[in-house]
Amino acid sequence: MKMAKRLFLGSATCLIAVGGAQAADLPVKAKAVEYVSSCSPYGAGFYYIPGTDTCIKLGGYLRVETVLNSSAHYDAANSSVGGAHNRLSDYYSTRSRESLDIDTRTATEYGMLRTFFNGVFTWTAGSYTGAGTTAVNGSTSYTGASGSGAISGGSLGVYYAFIQFGGFTMGKAVSQFSAPWTNYPANLFDGLPGGGSAVTGVNQFTYTADFGHGITASFSAQDQVAYNTTNIWNISGATATGLATGAYGANDIGGSRAPDLIAMVRIDQAWGLFQASFAAHDNHAAYYGAAETSGYPADKWGWATQLTLSIKNVPTGAGDSINLSGVYTNGASRYNFQDLMAATYAMYGGTGLPGAYQSLGIGGVSDSVFVAGAGQELTTTYGFRAGYNHNWDPYWSTGVYGAWAAVHYNSKAKGYICGAFVPGLALSSGSAGCNPDFDYSAVGVITRWTPVKNLTFSADFTYTMLNENYASGSTVSLPLQATVAKPGAAYELKDQTSLTLMLRAQRNW
Repeated sequence: MKMAKRLFLGSATCLIAVGGAQAADLPVKAKAVEYVSSCSPYGAGFYYIPGTDTCIKLGGYLRVETVLNSSAHYDAANSSVGGAHNRLSDYYSTRSRESLDIDTRTATEYGMLRTFFNGVFTWTAGSYTGAGTTAVNGSTSYTGASGSGAISGGSLGVYYAFIQFGGFTMGKAVSQFSAPWTNYPANLFDGLPGGGSAVTGVNQFTYTADFGHGITASFSAQDQVAYNTTNIWNISGATATGLATGAYGANDIGGSRAPDLIAMVRIDQAWGLFQASFAAHDNHAAYYGAAETSGYPADKWGWATQLTLSIKNVPTGAGDSINLSGVYTNGASRYNFQDLMAATYAMYGGTGLPGAYQSLGIGGVSDSVFVAGAGQELTTTYGFRAGYNHNWDPYWSTGVYGAWAAVHYNSKAKGYICGAFVPGLALSSGSAGCNPDFDYSAVGVITRWTPVKNLTFSADFTYTMLNENYASGSTVSLPLQATVAKPGAAYELKDQTSLTLMLRAQRNW
């Protein structure tokens, strides 16, 4: 009896176990899958983030490029080892870059809420810089990609990171002062003067009012420190070594006190656009000397204004365009000599002047200059940019462009600069031949081939010129310039030129 009971209970236990296992294998109704759906209100490429009412679009590009005859990659050979035009100068520079865009948009009762991010991963080939310390033994040091000493290095850049809501833009974006094409009216070359840029973004707090019919106005407070200051020179701190590089004094910028204030009005129509921009810029210097007891010059506000015009679909062909801009600055020179350009120039070349070792073109851009015990003297600049784009067919296009900008110091500022320049570099023509004013210009042509959509090969050829205003035939006596291997000798002051060729392949996605 006990044996039968055990058999019965064991059989029951097995049946329950088997039944449980079979029940576990039965299909269970799965949760509904949330598929990504197209978000049509904001155009092609936007999709709803699953489970939200927010739309997102991913984009970017991969770019590979080579620049011939420049050590700066993004600018002409106009300073440092590039301007030296000797064995330390690079014949070419290479760069590879991946860009990532993240654009999100949400409809709200206050209008569209948008966030936008653009980051770049960049590898730029390094270069060798002269580092000789004696007249006997020269040496060079390697500067790695984007300032990294490691040959395997690279860099991460954040160009744009902003929020737009209710007419406000908060974060890092293109300056409201800049033309819609920033400093690219028809070109890829970065070193065009003649207007503002901030193509890599500047921190700002902006309100934009939309009046309809394509008319908008923006009012902005934006960071001035990284993008919109050239030099505030304390001429009392000038050195012969600095003067030889185009630095007419010790750079004496104080801490940040006020943002740049921008006002802009823009009209967008089918024929093109017109834009007027104004910027106010506070020049805040540090001290006359090493200690705060030495005193300081009072702040001076500078300003800049720019007019921009774009004409679309000109009669030469479908999609052709003309882009123009003109700018005038007083104490706000970065709105002309934009942030991707050099602010000091030292370009060497040949000479036929007896007794001179070589020729040299010098130029320096500042927002203001002063000497110990005196106030700031604001620097005036003016210039323009122009570009014409022509489409030969759906695959080939050409752009021609030009830019010109001039730097002018008032009589008091010239007295300060020449008071250091003439004795510091033994200018042969003396004070009568001393004039630090100069102009800088560039002209170029670019041809693009797009064999398939979103893949473009470009060749951009640029000719740049520095025209100085020191008396013809003047010489200066330079000390040894160890970083560019230039010997202590007499040099003729003379206009200089440079040729640059950029080759680029870019795949947008």
